[in-house]
Amino acid sequence: MLKRKIERELTEWKNTAGHKPLLIKGCRQCGKTFSVLDFARKNYEHVVYLNFFENPDYGAVFAGSLEVDHIIMMLSALLGSGAIFEAGKTVLVLDEIQDCPEARTALKFFRMDGRFDVIGTGSLLGVRGYGREPKSVPVGSETVLDMYPLDFEEFLWANGIQEPIIEILRKNFEMEVPVPEALHQRMRKLFLQYAVVGGMPDAVQTFVDTRQMDVVLRIQRDIVRSYEDDMVKYAEKKDKSRIKECFQSIPRQLSRENKKFQYSVVKKGSTASKYAGSLQWIEDAGIISRCYNLSITELPLDGNAEEDVFKVYMKDCGLFVSMLEDGTQYDILQGNLYGYKGAIFENLIADIFAKMGRRLYYFHKDSGLEVDFVIRYKGECTLVEVKASTGNTKSTKTILRHPEKYHVNSAIKLGDYNVGRAEQILTLPLYMAFLLRAY
Repeated sequence: MLKRKIERELTEWKNTAGHKPLLIKGCRQCGKTFSVLDFARKNYEHVVYLNFFENPDYGAVFAGSLEVDHIIMMLSALLGSGAIFEAGKTVLVLDEIQDCPEARTALKFFRMDGRFDVIGTGSLLGVRGYGREPKSVPVGSETVLDMYPLDFEEFLWANGIQEPIIEILRKNFEMEVPVPEALHQRMRKLFLQYAVVGGMPDAVQTFVDTRQMDVVLRIQRDIVRSYEDDMVKYAEKKDKSRIKECFQSIPRQLSRENKKFQYSVVKKGSTASKYAGSLQWIEDAGIISRCYNLSITELPLDGNAEEDVFKVYMKDCGLFVSMLEDGTQYDILQGNLYGYKGAIFENLIADIFAKMGRRLYYFHKDSGLEVDFVIRYKGECTLVEVKASTGNTKSTKTILRHPEKYHVNSAIKLGDYNVGRAEQILTLPLYMAFLLRAY
């Protein structure tokens, strides 16, 4: 069974006095249902589970009065002995809650009542064109958590890398000393494996159990097709084809030299007025992350982001790789990526940063200056270069030479290296990106 960080967050939520109903958001098939039900069965005497996607008829329970006693009466009648409500010992799990907007409205009444814990999950919450919006979003009556596919650290756990080993990496990172060679080589291999497997639980579990990459690829492509099916099924009629076109253009967008997202690459002659809403749909579904260009390298980063200049990365790198041609997985595992290497490793670092909950930023100027990512690190604006090979850091060095203009004093170079430092630039192996917390 895959160990997930959401388990710790669920425990913290339950142990918080006076906690509100919990809503967990995340893309389809990232493991929400499994994690919530596993937690519920371990921590409550009684679990009442409703899946509104599989059983739309459950929505009728919430069609009338939303008083808790009425809902309990209706559920007891509907589910019989499968619904035991005991104050303080029962949790109600509302899966795919976006398919029953009234159930989300009901969270306010469960909050006021206080006898039962409620956990809702949603894959397409707030996505334009999907179902009906609740009459009243229970603002102040719910706690919202974002859930992602497995991140790199969770992938390490799945592959038998336990906390003592990760602690060695953390100490070497903090002390800025090289990782022992045997561990370094093991981590390099695991990082490349993560690049092709990604973090979708079904893909990871299959990889751990079988090591059969053809089966992993089949699972990933099935997930991508299910996303495309959602676009066709749930988007508004006028947006269906445009959303799919935007999504399918992502590999072409990232193959370009500066990787800036351009609507004309989606379809010749296209403009933001036609396709901006379609791209937003994909982002709201939790499938992609935007990386915004900064007008200046200065904190706060969000205040200096240019809203109409951005790159687009897949939230899960494994799914991105599965959208490329056959043989790409083999090339990555062998280290033979040629010109596309930069796009894959940039998306991989974007995957790691986004799953930390970071918003993504980069810096590009028409003068030629370009830095792959800019992050807040240890309270400072910090440049991050991603070097799939021994590329130069000319832009970074130029920026560091002019702190009076760019307000930056440090940079991190991620690449196929061990740990080291050259003045203001800290060099790290790519696999250490997950240690770059904001604090």
